[in-house]
This record gives sequence, structure tokens and C-alpha cells, in this order.
Amino acid sequence: MKKQIKVIAQLLLLMLIVTSCNSQASKNNDSKSKLSIAEAISVLPNATIKETIDYYHKLKKEQPRTYNFDDEAELNRLGYQYLNNGKIKEAIEIFKLLVSEFPNSSNPYDSLAEAYNTDGNTDLAIKNYEKSLELNPKNINAEAWINQLKYSEYDATRFYKKYSLEEYGQDLDELGRRLTEVNPNAYKFITKDAFWKALTAKKELLTEHTTFSEFIWHCSEIIATISCSHTSMGFFSQERKMLPDSLRFPLRTRLLDNNLYVINPLTNKGKVMIEDEIVEINGIAIDTIKNEIYKHISSQGEIESSKKSFFNAHSTSIIPYALNFPASYNVRIKNQKEPIRLSQLASYKDEFKSLSTYLCKEELCLNYLEDNKTAIMTVSTFAFYGNRFPEFKNFMDVSFSELSKKGIENLIIDVRGNGGGTSDAGIYLIRYLSQKPFTYFSKSQFNESLESNNPHPNVFKGKVYALIDGSGGSTTGHFMSLVKHLELATIVGEELGSNQFCTGGQKMLRLPNTGIIYVVGRNTYETIATSLPIERGIMPDHEVSQSIKDYLNHTDRVMEYTKALINKD
Repeated sequence: MKKQIKVIAQLLLLMLIVTSCNSQASKNNDSKSKLSIAEAISVLPNATIKETIDYYHKLKKEQPRTYNFDDEAELNRLGYQYLNNGKIKEAIEIFKLLVSEFPNSSNPYDSLAEAYNTDGNTDLAIKNYEKSLELNPKNINAEAWINQLKYSEYDATRFYKKYSLEEYGQDLDELGRRLTEVNPNAYKFITKDAFWKALTAKKELLTEHTTFSEFIWHCSEIIATISCSHTSMGFFSQERKMLPDSLRFPLRTRLLDNNLYVINPLTNKGKVMIEDEIVEINGIAIDTIKNEIYKHISSQGEIESSKKSFFNAHSTSIIPYALNFPASYNVRIKNQKEPIRLSQLASYKDEFKSLSTYLCKEELCLNYLEDNKTAIMTVSTFAFYGNRFPEFKNFMDVSFSELSKKGIENLIIDVRGNGGGTSDAGIYLIRYLSQKPFTYFSKSQFNESLESNNPHPNVFKGKVYALIDGSGGSTTGHFMSLVKHLELATIVGEELGSNQFCTGGQKMLRLPNTGIIYVVGRNTYETIATSLPIERGIMPDHEVSQSIKDYLNHTDRVMEYTKALINKD
């Protein structure tokens, strides 16, 4: 009897599960079969935003089963259509409607916050970002914007300001504590003992005469000892903003093959020439200055190519910090005996020029060589998060379909200057390059992308060449580690500025006394390419460096070498 009851109970449970699954499947199918509510309310001719929203409520009341009111992406998509078309006020109202319809979801508040921020309403932007973060503590985007907006006011007059020794000491202790608590790999490239000894040594250098500008330089070196590209003080913006123009190094320079060349004499025309090689500044050898600067630049492990890129972007402002802000500069040019005294700058405007990619100035491009056998795909960023990912997906789908139809034999993928982005983008591109299933991550903080990924139907079957440089960071390192590990391409260029391992998911922090802002990586991500050296960047199969003449003549030596390699192959 008991056995019969048990069997009946099991059957009832099975029926309940089947009924539940059928009900859920029916609900999903029902949702898919419904009409788009976003499309329905966006086609009203000459309607005001109030009339559009009123029409939404009317349809929801009268035809709740006809339109898809259950998918928050509907209104979110419509809101971004308004926002991208410059209709900010209308976007705000749509996002407010979205929040009211989905009050327990994180993303609507994030979208509304973005619209408020675009409209210049910082208070409401922060309020909604905070609500989004409350509902989803993993929303790194919201957290970053909260810190950026709260601490957007930066006192650029603090260059000569002096804090007390107690305040400096408290901030250094706080910096050390937060770096080692937040970053789970703080002691991966430096021992615990060595880290705290370095911090103590910095404390001993502080005096009552230490200025804020000197202190922030000390802090950057402590942060850089972690050897994590996602743990830094950013792109030297705090240091640059407060540096008086008269103290800047009055030449624009470029470091190539460890030699420093003049690329713009600025106010020193006639004294130095473009292409001159500087061997000393104020009697100090360039190699010594370079090594001092490199100690303050955050990078992954021992990768120097990324440090070089950073140096080149900020040479006019970072050289003064390394030399402790001299009042004047003397340079010695190669093959000249006497140093040249440089004139100071009266004013200076930063010139940040992104890498000049071949035939493309956009984020994503596809071009063809005249032989009609070779295509060049430029991917200058993988930062296609959230609502932007379909843009990346569509570009790849259309591009590889076109490559297949044209019968392209060679594909050059240019990721130089690509600072990274979402792993979804890296995975999606590899699915078009790998002819076998692959797993992307071997270790992921939130167990993302640990499953196997299948190739796309239009997977490229020709020869692939990948172009890399020291500016490639984060996801670009992950992507290229898979390219290297799976032998998907011939790699040309210089050592990549990243590799298969990174501590991402930055948390923005602020020192309590001096207000110095810094970010700390807190989530561990490592691809399956674990056999590659963790302290070096992805290495090219063909190392090609740019000469000063190449740079000045805008010659893309890496691309030219790759084209010659294709012809040879």
C-alpha cells in the first residue's frame, strides 16, 4: 500500500513539473507572439511625448494581450532611440515610464540615470545610479558613474598645496589597505612583504614640505607595484590638470625602440629639429628617466609596451614629474656636445591622437585591398556593452557573410589601439575564426563564458593575420590569447599590452584627506590559454617596430609588412 502511495505521489509530482514547464513555455511563446508595444506607440504622427505615453496606457488597458508589455527591453530600446537622436527630454519620460513599469529591475534606473546625466542633471543621475546599484550590486557601470559624478569637481590649484604628515600617512595606509583588500591578486606579482616595505619607504620620504604634486607621484608608484593594468590612477588626468604650463617639458616627443625623438619643437623651433634624438635631459640619461617613469605606470606583469604607449601619450607632463618639476630644461641631442637650453611654454593644449589605423577612422570597419583577395577588418574597441552589443553582432554577421560571398582568401584583423571591452564581443569574433568548439574562460568571477562555444556557420576558412601593439588592453588580451592558443592567425606587430589574465571590474575609490581618485580591479578573469607566460603580453610571430621616419611620414610599417607577408605566403 505504501509503495502504491509513493508511486502515485511521484506521478503527481511529474505531472506538476510537466504542467509548470508547459505553462512557462506557453508564456514564453505567448510573449514572442505579441506585437511590439514600442513600435506601436512610436508611430503616432506628430504626437507629443505625453500623448505617446497616454497611448501606451490606453493600449495596456484595452489590449493587454495583444502587445508585449512584459519585456522591459521594449521601452528601453525606445528610450535609447530618443536619446541617440538628441531628444533627451523625451528619452527621460520614456525611461521614467520604464521605471514605473519595472520598479524592481536595475537596468531601467541605469538608463534613466544616463538620460539625466546627458541632460546635465547630476543629482538625479546619481540618485538613479544609486538605485540601480542597490538592486544589482554587480552593476559596475553604475558604481563607476556614481564616483565620477560625485567627485567630478577637481581642484586644479592644489599643485603646491601641503597637507600634514599625519594626513599623508593616513592616506598611504588607506591606499595600501584598499589595494590589498579589493584586488584579489594584489600579491601576484609582488610579495606581501615587498609591497608593505615599499609603502613604508614612501612614508619615510615624506616631510612637512612635501607638496600634493609630489605626494600623488608617490602614490602612483605604490599603485603600480601591484602590476595590474586595471588598478591605477587613470590616464594621468589628475596630474595633468594641475601642472602649470610653465613647468611642462617644452617639446613633444616619442619613444621608439628606447630612443626619445622630437616630433614637435613647440616654442623651441630653431633650437631643436623634428627627428632629433634626445640623449639627456638636465644631464640625466633618457634610459634613467624612462625607467623612473615606468615605475609609476600601471601595467600587467612586466609588460613594457603598454608603458611606452602611456609615456608617449603624456610625455610633456610625465617628464616633469619624473624630474621633480625643474624650473628650466636643458637637452643634449645625439652627436652634439653642448646641451641646448629650452624656452618654457606660455600655454599648452593636450593633443591626444588615437592610432591612425589603415583605411579606417571608425570603431569597426571592413575594407578590401585591390587584389580582391584580402580584407582588412579594423576592431578598435570591444566596448559594445548592453544595448550596443547588437551593433557589434550585426557588423560581424554582415561582414563575414560578405567575406564568404566574395571568396576572400586573406583576412587582416587590426586590433591595435583596442583598449578592450566586453568578453561577449571577443567570443563572438572568435566564433567566426575558430573552426572547432572552444571555451573562452578557464576562470571567471561570475562563472561567465565557461561553457563551450560553437563556430558560426559562416566561419572564415582562409588565412588570418592579426595586428597588435602595446595599447591593446583587457579583453583584447583575452581575445588575442585565444588567437595565439588556438593558432587562429599569424600575429604581427609588437608585444601586446595585455594577456590572458586580468583583474577587471574596477572599483573607483578616493583617498579621504587628499581626495586622490584611483581604481582597483576586483574580479579575476583568465582565459583557457594558461600555458602562456602571465607576466608578458601576447607576443607576435613577426615583431615589427616603427621607425621615427615611419611615424613622421605616417607609414604604417606593420600593415606594409603584413601585406608583403601575404604576397610571400
